[in-house]
Amino acid sequence: MLLDEVANSLKELGHPTRLFIFRHLVKAGNRGLPVGKLQSQLEIPASTLSHHIAALVSVGLVKQNRESRVLMCVAQYSVLENIIQYLQDECCINGTAVDFKIK
Repeated sequence: MLLDEVANSLKELGHPTRLFIFRHLVKAGNRGLPVGKLQSQLEIPASTLSHHIAALVSVGLVKQNRESRVLMCVAQYSVLENIIQYLQDECCINGTAVDFKIK
């Protein structure tokens, strides 16, 4: 990933509502969650939720899939892994890193 891509992804995750959404999608696994379930958990208007999801989609952290009449949101783990890997590679060079493993 490029610096700008990582920065934009982290910027979008920096909003509390977006972080809440992303955290719940990560915990939901590969199936994701229906938009309606996210809306009921957040108790925010559909238009506001749509705005936040669109921001996460725009940086590739979330993908949306339609299953019949249900719009599913799915966390993109590969993008998250790339961000974490970038931070490890770029911030922990020259032997200055603490021994750290992602589980």
